[in-house]
Amino acid sequence: MVTTCVPKSATYCKSVENSRYSPYNGVKEEVVLLQVEVKIDDSYKEPKVIILTASMSDEVNRIVSKLSENHSQIISGSSEEKIKVLEQSELIRIYAGNSKVFAVTKDGEYTLRLRLYEVEERLSPNQFIRISNSEIINLKKVVHFDLSFAGTICVKLSNGTTTYVSRRYVPKIKKILGI
Repeated sequence: MVTTCVPKSATYCKSVENSRYSPYNGVKEEVVLLQVEVKIDDSYKEPKVIILTASMSDEVNRIVSKLSENHSQIISGSSEEKIKVLEQSELIRIYAGNSKVFAVTKDGEYTLRLRLYEVEERLSPNQFIRISNSEIINLKKVVHFDLSFAGTICVKLSNGTTTYVSRRYVPKIKKILGI
């Protein structure tokens, strides 16, 4: 559930239902309702985050930890013994196979030195979605979803690749698609 309000003042507030999915099995772990409020004030030169809570909890600790992290959003891949920095907008799909992780762009396929869950942490959650335990796709590179298959969804990507959403991830995809 997401509700958004933008009043006439310079305040933006949002309530977010935060569901965490385990990177290993795709199972929803917990649901927490968060209220996010952003105030625009010219007197502040740097962003400031204040967390108001009744008590410290695991969720509050996770939020503080996430805000404190300085993860690199850079994804680099190797091809023909050359390393290339891969732009997220160019990625079509990322998948695991033969004990390696590969990233596919329109220019070719690259081998990554990260595990799939590590790549997922670096990707924009608004643009990329996991469709199986071994594959993540760029939603902006999807040509169409074919729901005519019983129990699964066929995905046609911009590079001509056809892939399938595993049964475990079908409800998640349907929710994103508003089905």
